[in-house]
Amino acid sequence: MNIYKIKTTSYEEEDFYLLTNLSESQIEKAITPIVKAERDNDIEENFYDNDMLVEAIKEKYPSATVEMYQEFDTITI
Repeated sequence: MNIYKIKTTSYEEEDFYLLTNLSESQIEKAITPIVKAERDNDIEENFYDNDMLVEAIKEKYPSATVEMYQEFDTITI
């Protein structure tokens, strides 16, 4: 299992984390077309949110473990 920070915009508050058994390249294959479509054609039908990106990954790799997190709990000792 890996944890990846997914950053598709310049806004840090839009970043999210994935806990998954997929590789970096598999994640990129699933979400790059969505991100690229919004960047290339700034029209409402191409807008996406993080949930849509995660759903695209789950649809492309239905047997994979894919869990999204916006932030993690902190343990202070």
